[in-house]
Amino acid sequence: MKLVLSQEQQQLRETVRSFLGAAVPLTKVREGHDPQVYARLNGELGLSGLIVPEEYGGAGAGFAELAVVLEEMGAALLPGPFLATTFATIALAHAPDKELLNGIADGRVAATLAQPETESDVTAEVSGDAARVSGNLPRVLSGMEADVLVVPARTADGVRLVAVELADVTRTPLETLDLTRGQAAVTMDGARGRVLGPPPASGIGDRLCLAVAAEQLGVMRASLDAIVAYSKVRVAFGRYIGSYQGVKHKLADMLCKLEQAESIVRYAAWAADESPGELPEAAALAQAYVGRACFEVARDHLLLHGGIGFTWEHDAHLYYKRAKADEVLLGPPRTHRARLAELLEL
Repeated sequence: MKLVLSQEQQQLRETVRSFLGAAVPLTKVREGHDPQVYARLNGELGLSGLIVPEEYGGAGAGFAELAVVLEEMGAALLPGPFLATTFATIALAHAPDKELLNGIADGRVAATLAQPETESDVTAEVSGDAARVSGNLPRVLSGMEADVLVVPARTADGVRLVAVELADVTRTPLETLDLTRGQAAVTMDGARGRVLGPPPASGIGDRLCLAVAAEQLGVMRASLDAIVAYSKVRVAFGRYIGSYQGVKHKLADMLCKLEQAESIVRYAAWAADESPGELPEAAALAQAYVGRACFEVARDHLLLHGGIGFTWEHDAHLYYKRAKADEVLLGPPRTHRARLAELLEL
């Protein structure tokens, strides 16, 4: 097991970090999704096709590389449908569709994955590979920016993954906590779709947990870096606030949480690539620990900024809101703790 980044992965991290720093500074993050930046992200770096197999036009990289990229995107609070498209790509690995994967790899298609609360929420009438899909999805990640929705639907032959063109459905933007990444309510009434195949019995959810945990790791790192930098310049009562014992202890606690989270994410990424049998426990641990730790670090980084951290003009609340939104994106930490306990037979 190797949890330290290779030289190639370090170079990938620096390349993505440099691009995001120049193309999407925090002042621009507030403006929301920029299609031109997203096109450059995919055209110049090819990141949308990172884990798409080479036979479908992608790079064929592993989850260790994906975790590196998502960490940097979390640190930059990248707006837009990259995480949602990653979710859809993970699902398509188990039901590959050449046309859709080619579009994702080329950056022409932004996709998203919906997970209905019950199997009867979305139904489809199938004729060959074509389908007519109906149902309501109250929350779809990046539902307004995505072009294609991948969703499991109940058919006469059981549950099938179906790709639906979102141009044919009714989409309503939602007011969300995270100002940097939106969601939408989607209503389908006989929308045109294409049957991709049966969903796998397991594996997708674990890899989604890993993807979110990697982004959370980036949010944690950027939050800690910001408050450490502030502690070196902010003076209170004639001293830099970083010299006060209470602040130093809090920063040390935040660093410990970050380092534990990094080890957990690296282990889960390794398991996804090299030891799938260990992935369920690793993924459950990632969301059980990293989700809560990310929120706590973002919260404390906001509090340690003092009064300025509570203003809308400061960036601290953007990290705080992304951390809270990510913490519950795949269910609250207690559900992942319960799953981890079940897997460990506790």
